[in-house]
Amino acid sequence: MRNSFKDLTYDELVNKRIELNREFRELRFNMIVGHVENPVKKRTTRRSIARLNTIIAEYDAGKRKK
Repeated sequence: MRNSFKDLTYDELVNKRIELNREFRELRFNMIVGHVENPVKKRTTRRSIARLNTIIAEYDAGKRKK
C-alpha cells in the first residue's frame, strides 16, 4: 500500500484523498461510539492521507508532471 499511490494520476490522487478523508471521519466517529474492529486502521488511514498530500503537493510545486 505504501507505494501504490505513485502510479496514480493527479485526478485519481485527489479523488483517493477525498475517499480516505471520508473513511477517516467515519473511523473517528466509530471510535467515539465504540464500534471499531481494528483501531490501527485509523493510524494507517491518517498516514495514507499524509502520503497523498505529499504527492499532491509535489505535483503542485512542479516536481512531478500532471
